[in-house]
Amino acid sequence: MPDVIVFDLYGVIARTQTPEAVRRIEEIAGVAGPAFWDAYWACRPAYDAGQESASYWADVAGVLGAAFPDVPALIEADLDSWTDVDDDMVALVGDLADEGRTLGLLSNIIGDLVPRFEARHGAWLSRFDARVYSCHIGVAKPDPRAYEICAGRLGVEPADVIFFDDSRRNVLAARETGMRAEVFTSRDQVRKLVG
Repeated sequence: MPDVIVFDLYGVIARTQTPEAVRRIEEIAGVAGPAFWDAYWACRPAYDAGQESASYWADVAGVLGAAFPDVPALIEADLDSWTDVDDDMVALVGDLADEGRTLGLLSNIIGDLVPRFEARHGAWLSRFDARVYSCHIGVAKPDPRAYEICAGRLGVEPADVIFFDDSRRNVLAARETGMRAEVFTSRDQVRKLVG
């Protein structure tokens, strides 16, 4: 039974953007469709690793050859789109903490979102022994350093960790560092694998 469990945040415990949030962002940007989201995600690694919000959106605009009419509103809509959680997974985090498991969070997350997310979800986030955010450590998954830093903050070796992420790429990278890693599918999957 693994005692050190590390979770990704988005797509595992926290929800990804809803269709309504996506539409709102597109409306504010004045650009919609695959080209916008391709640029949004292509520029995201630097943002996750600590780039300032205005610079990120300038980069996205540059890729698109566009000018966004209201960048502060765009930043706000984007931040709001990343604050919902899966209540069943939050309950599982509490259960695992109550069982005495060592819990880590390893998330690719932007700097402006951390205080907002922690203010809204601080009670259950406090159950984690280590919260490792890409924007604070300057590297994002799948960079192997992210996994090594997380294990180090938990006081263990990567081989002592079972890690859950919704991205196959991130899971494969975690395995390269020695972690046991699984593509997240459900609360039941986690419970079955961790005992």
